[in-house]
Amino acid sequence: MLKEKLEKIVNWKPPLLGAEMIFGDMPGDKIKIGEDHLLKAEKIFPILVEELKNYDNKVVVSVFGGSGVGKSEIASLLANYLIKENIKSYIISGDNYPRRIPLYNDAERLSVFRANGLRGLLDSGCYNEEVQKKLEEYWQKETDCNPETVLESCWLKYYQKAGREALTKYLGTCKEQNYDEINDIIAKFKDGKEKIWLKRMGRTEEARWYSEIDFSDIEVLFIEWTHGGSIYLEGIDIPILLNSTPQETKEHRRLRARDGKTDSAFTTMVLEIEQAKLDSVAKNAKIIISKTNKLLNAEDF
Repeated sequence: MLKEKLEKIVNWKPPLLGAEMIFGDMPGDKIKIGEDHLLKAEKIFPILVEELKNYDNKVVVSVFGGSGVGKSEIASLLANYLIKENIKSYIISGDNYPRRIPLYNDAERLSVFRANGLRGLLDSGCYNEEVQKKLEEYWQKETDCNPETVLESCWLKYYQKAGREALTKYLGTCKEQNYDEINDIIAKFKDGKEKIWLKRMGRTEEARWYSEIDFSDIEVLFIEWTHGGSIYLEGIDIPILLNSTPQETKEHRRLRARDGKTDSAFTTMVLEIEQAKLDSVAKNAKIIISKTNKLLNAEDF
């Protein structure tokens, strides 16, 4: 059935989309589709159609990339293009599946960095009461992870190295994200389960609940998520990478006012680590598109 519908898509032209559009299921997510998103989605869609032809039914597509790169918007456009072709689709936001709400997870990230940085400093043999006092000053100013601060206090290099290594082992792993729950949803979808309970998560501790969604006629499931290309995620058929540099991602976050400390050294470190992880799984993506709207070859990425 899916293949038959896909074979009918010839000489495709992007349709006009209106108020009937579907979006991802992240509560409170503000999706603003711009010209850049349209250009990327229109370039990706014909390739996606060809990839979908390799499957009979119940296909899972992940749209992944750095924070603010346009995952929500492009996943929405691709899903709605399919719906216009009578191919029922649904979009899951992976941001509903961290182990902690954003506020607590941001605090945990910083705690992981500082606790392990402090231990690394101790192991280096440079630690003493004077160093601790100076480190506390850096903590107050939030400059302890700034590479330039090392020029002022050379012992800080041991602290930053150990902290960064620990943060790398935390970001995007099962310690931070609940991959088991998403993997279970994917498995149920592919097994043809008609109704599946999906998690919803807001930005406060009490904003957690589940909604039962009818998947009986859904043929393509989209997952839009920074970690949509992770090695911990199972059952992804067509991974799509929206590539960007940490600098581009940082600018996106600034424009979206994604958080209050977009320009901090710690945020920069997090984005650099996330980008390195994205680069490491880029070879597994079946479609890669750059920030400048250029299709990239996975082997040459």
